[in-house]
Order: sequence, then structure tokens, then C-alpha cells
Amino acid sequence: MPTISIFYGIIIRMYCAPAEHNPPHIHAYYQDYKAVIDIKTCEITEGNLPRKKERLVLAWVEIHQEDLLADWELAANGELPFTIEPLK
Repeated sequence: MPTISIFYGIIIRMYCAPAEHNPPHIHAYYQDYKAVIDIKTCEITEGNLPRKKERLVLAWVEIHQEDLLADWELAANGELPFTIEPLK
């Protein structure tokens, strides 16, 4: 699963597989926490993150929604997604 961004200790990844299930989503990791975030709704659908990190990830997803959806299309076709600029 390629890493598409890293910021404030949070690692954002996206699976690359033609059979990857919808809805379009990313995986966020922070220390021992894991969460799956729906790209279209900007909501956590599985797992959890500390509240402060959750707000950062959800803001980042909202800012980069178009880029993430484009990466999802690449990943769904078995191609590697592009990296996306982290929060600064």
C-alpha cells in the first residue's frame, strides 16, 4: 500500500488494486491508531484517531479531495497513485 502523504506524524496510504472496494477511501495511521476515511464524505468510516489528528486528516482530505479521487482512479486501475502535498 503506497504512502501518498505524511504530515505531523500521520501516514496516509491508499491501496492499489483493481478489486479495491468502494467507496473511495484512504487509510490514515498515527502511532497505534488506524482509520479509514471516505474521500467523498470526508468522514471516518472505520477505526479512530486522536481528536486533534482526526481534525487535521479530515481537513487535509477536504482540501485535496479532487487529487485523492484522481489517485483513487489510478489505484483502481492497478497504477501507483501520486503523492499529495502534506499539511504545513
